[in-house]
Amino acid sequence: MTDKDLICVAAIAGSYGVRGEARLKSFCAIPEDVANYGALTSEDGAKSYTLTITRKVKNGFSARLSGVNTKEEADALKGLRLYADRSVLPDLPDDEFYHTDLIGLEVLDTGGISLGKIRAVHDHGAGDLLEVFGPGLKSTVLLPFTREIVPTVDLTTGRVIADPPEGLFPDD
Repeated sequence: MTDKDLICVAAIAGSYGVRGEARLKSFCAIPEDVANYGALTSEDGAKSYTLTITRKVKNGFSARLSGVNTKEEADALKGLRLYADRSVLPDLPDDEFYHTDLIGLEVLDTGGISLGKIRAVHDHGAGDLLEVFGPGLKSTVLLPFTREIVPTVDLTTGRVIADPPEGLFPDD
């Protein structure tokens, strides 16, 4: 199994209450779907948890995780990212992508010049941003991931074509 076979679907934000429930942040398009993907694992696959959503809470859900019975055990998992195997996740429409599939892709401008590679994908609520780093860049550049600015994503060739706003990258 490769790291591309696991998709991060949730993170534990700490405990909820005193009976061992955890506060869960879902990264799924339909947040409740996080409970439909069977056992979720830690990134290294060392730990596995089945979860049951118990209620909606601010910014997520309260959930029971298998093997977690106390507030202290739930608190100890704070920050843990939970992964599902790609095979249990739904197929995406042609214009949607799992973040893990975008990381590492080469970014070319509309003239075929390399702007760098995608290091990470960030979502701060106003739309995804591609973190790009490459030759000639002193720091990363956050490229808005919109159809207008990134009209082509080709997972087969491992690259995206971008038409970044003027001045976003040096020398453009």
